[in-house]
Amino acid sequence: MLDRRGFLRLLAAAAGTAACTPRLGRRHAGPAWVFDRIAYGPAASNVADLRVPDGPGPHPVVVLLHGGYWQLRFGFEYMNPLAEALTHEGFATWNVEYRRLGEDGGGYPGTFQDVAAATDLLRRLESRHLDLTRVTTMGHSAGGQLALWLASAARLRLASSPDALHIARVVAVAPVTDLRRLGDDGSSPVLQLVGMPESARSARYAEISPIELVPLGVPQVVLHGTADWLLPIAMSERYVETARARGDDVKLVPLAGLGHIEPADPTSTAWPSLLDAARAA
Repeated sequence: MLDRRGFLRLLAAAAGTAACTPRLGRRHAGPAWVFDRIAYGPAASNVADLRVPDGPGPHPVVVLLHGGYWQLRFGFEYMNPLAEALTHEGFATWNVEYRRLGEDGGGYPGTFQDVAAATDLLRRLESRHLDLTRVTTMGHSAGGQLALWLASAARLRLASSPDALHIARVVAVAPVTDLRRLGDDGSSPVLQLVGMPESARSARYAEISPIELVPLGVPQVVLHGTADWLLPIAMSERYVETARARGDDVKLVPLAGLGHIEPADPTSTAWPSLLDAARAA
């Protein structure tokens, strides 16, 4: 279990005093994979990039959700190398941007409604050789929280849709899984995300915190670096233990010696495990 000292270290780092946009390496040389940027809503951040492999398909789809503690200074561009690498391996990728803290409508419920709307838009893109029976959400850090939430029944309570796209599997990479615990320990990004007076936060944690949403009812793989000082692996261990106890099919993949960013980097030693997790869908 993560002790209080570890949480305080996490909270200080998450406040962003020395944060910078992650830089992931490109796995394949040559020109960048061509993508289509498609708007799914009216806000400037309501866009997603679609990359489709060569060949007739239909291709399994990975919905990519970036991290950055839901804050405006972190955008979806840092996930481009991962999107390219997965597309080279035969996956259509849908790299989603969403409204973040600091934008009008960012936080609860706008951020969640955005990622749900972006995912549901894939129904209108099925003719692009997409296999919508094999849709995996894959998120890094705070994006891992969003990826897990998208597969939960709670999604429809915040983002009602008569035609919500079914999520077949979740791959959560160094995910934020216990918002209540982080908020209770004073995490500024979590408190900004949830909003509301303290007395009213409990109900919102129950709507969006992954550890309170299990069982999800779909297979999940959680990958986490053992040397992650920003979000220690103990949080993922607790999530996996809880999800299994409630009947979920969930696997934890510890990544020896890796920190918080490397598990999402397709040039790191995490790549074979990440690719295996995606292929298992």
